[in-house]
Amino acid sequence: MPKQLLLIWAIICSGIIAYFCLIDSSNVPAVNIPSIDKIVHFCFHFGFTLSWILFFKKELKGKDANDYKAYLISFIFSVFFGITIEILQSVLTVTRASDVSDVLANALGAVAGVFSAIAFKKQIDKI
Repeated sequence: MPKQLLLIWAIICSGIIAYFCLIDSSNVPAVNIPSIDKIVHFCFHFGFTLSWILFFKKELKGKDANDYKAYLISFIFSVFFGITIEILQSVLTVTRASDVSDVLANALGAVAGVFSAIAFKKQIDKI
């Protein structure tokens, strides 16, 4: 798959996450599932990290024999993106607030994304 398509996909995923994290929470239907907010943060950053890993692996291919650079860049990017979103929630919205436990859920999702990419390296390399 061309790296330009992977970049577009990663940017779209990032935009969707930013949108859903910054919209007015009074417009979001209430769901009575314990810890659903943390599960959503985990899943968002799991997908975010995987999408950026796909791009960075393609971007760095041939430039560095070590795939772990793509994993590290994607993980760090995911964590900083999550922290930025939490800050923006407290600054730009009135119906949302920053939450350290959301940052932890984001980071755990990013870790799971990296480990999944490592576990499925052969399949990911075919993309």
